[in-house]
Amino acid sequence: MRLTCPVCGERDRREFYYQGAAIMLDRPSPEAPAEAWADWLHLRDNPAGRTRDLWYHEAGCTSWLLVERDTVTHEIFSMELVESLDAD
Repeated sequence: MRLTCPVCGERDRREFYYQGAAIMLDRPSPEAPAEAWADWLHLRDNPAGRTRDLWYHEAGCTSWLLVERDTVTHEIFSMELVESLDAD
């Protein structure tokens, strides 16, 4: 699989570290009950199809990326820098 980093261009998937579903960005508030935190930390979906994931360009520019892709076909729909999401 090839990923196109917004900073470095097209690279082999082995340059990147998969962190997990982008739901990691939607963590519970500090006041949330312990059960909500336990669910967020330990329960993960394993979807077949379109997902939004966090990837780290470990062997490149060291950017965190939000990747929208299909887990079945490996088609990449979009890649963007996570820091650019703060500006929205």
